[in-house]
Amino acid sequence: MTSTELASLQRDHVRTLQQRYEALLAGSDYDAVLISSGTAPLHYGDDQRHHHRGFPAFVHWTSLAGLEHGWLLIEPGRQPRLWLHTPVDFWHATPELPGSPWQELFEIQGRTSTAAPELPGMPRLAVVADPAVVAAALGDINPPDLLAAMEATRVHKTPYEIACLAEASATAAAGHRAAVAAFASGASEFEISLAFQAATGQLEVDAPYHSIIGLNEHAAVLHYQHYELAAPERHRSLLIDAGARVRGYGSDITRTTAGEGEGALAALIEGIERLQRRLWQAAAPGADFIELHHKAHLGLAALLSASGLVKGLSGEAMVAEGVTGRFFPHGLGHLLGVQVHDVAGKPRPAPAEFPMLRLTRVLEPAMVLTIEPGLYFIPSLLEPLRAGRLGRHLDGRLLAELQGCGGIRIEDNIVVTETGPRNLTREWL
Repeated sequence: MTSTELASLQRDHVRTLQQRYEALLAGSDYDAVLISSGTAPLHYGDDQRHHHRGFPAFVHWTSLAGLEHGWLLIEPGRQPRLWLHTPVDFWHATPELPGSPWQELFEIQGRTSTAAPELPGMPRLAVVADPAVVAAALGDINPPDLLAAMEATRVHKTPYEIACLAEASATAAAGHRAAVAAFASGASEFEISLAFQAATGQLEVDAPYHSIIGLNEHAAVLHYQHYELAAPERHRSLLIDAGARVRGYGSDITRTTAGEGEGALAALIEGIERLQRRLWQAAAPGADFIELHHKAHLGLAALLSASGLVKGLSGEAMVAEGVTGRFFPHGLGHLLGVQVHDVAGKPRPAPAEFPMLRLTRVLEPAMVLTIEPGLYFIPSLLEPLRAGRLGRHLDGRLLAELQGCGGIRIEDNIVVTETGPRNLTREWL
């Protein structure tokens, strides 16, 4: 997509948000909403700050993820007003706003103050921000009903947002290819992380989330947060869950690779690939995501049976008895946008049998979500199962062999459309 086309989409995106916000304000108790860009807090007991990620509601309007101390005022019938923090500072580089056509739709001014702008004559003002930075703002801070309505505006993505998410997927795909090549060369987790960052051209702190890069048994930790400096003696498996951020929008991609001689793991990875393909192809308008998650468990049960990991139990029995939940303890997916686990995905609670599910909606066009079935060999979950009444149904020898490989997850980013799902990830990977 050309820069001219993307600029046109961004202008349309701002106009769409103006319409959505005017509608939600008309149904609220407020005349306007003031949104903070946020600021990075100090580390406790230190003079160093956390890395600033951008307040999501602000980024949704502006795509300015790195801007601190900014403010955005939305009023019906008037252009959005955007205040940018432009201090005179020789300690740090002052962010410069690049000239972009979307700025024509805003009233923009610079200011040296970090406080909320004074807005006299506006008695019914809502302020949406971290309460720590709006103590002096005149207005109701984070009214729950308005917050929920604002989050609902992010469920259906505009064409501009989908274009940003597609570019984020393309960028991350380059990183994943580099990571697999580094794994094949015998690299450590740290070296694989560096290869991913070099290929994406993005620092770890600027990614949508901390990359999960687990070799061998480390792949069994769902949100493994460390990078070992030394490579293991044997590279049995790699699980990498890593994305990239473009204009504030993040991709979220996971791949699992078997090392040489790991035939049993490779066969299971292929089984999860086939299951994942069936599931993302079913992500169509009208599909209930809770039902999709249940189908994922049934598909996993069939794979467990075919591989010999579980014997003598039907698929429905494996799901009902919680056996599949021991191998697949996480949710099938979540909404994706300016937050990697984007908001407003659970208008109804997750069912008791699937408490970790982050998405409970019936799918509609313009939703963007992940589809990410998994098969994990987590000792703390499987040992009680082996020791209990269902332990006789498990192949202990095969489980013991696979536990050293950690686990499997395959994750793609999907756009729901009227004509069928669009897989942003498979366009590049």
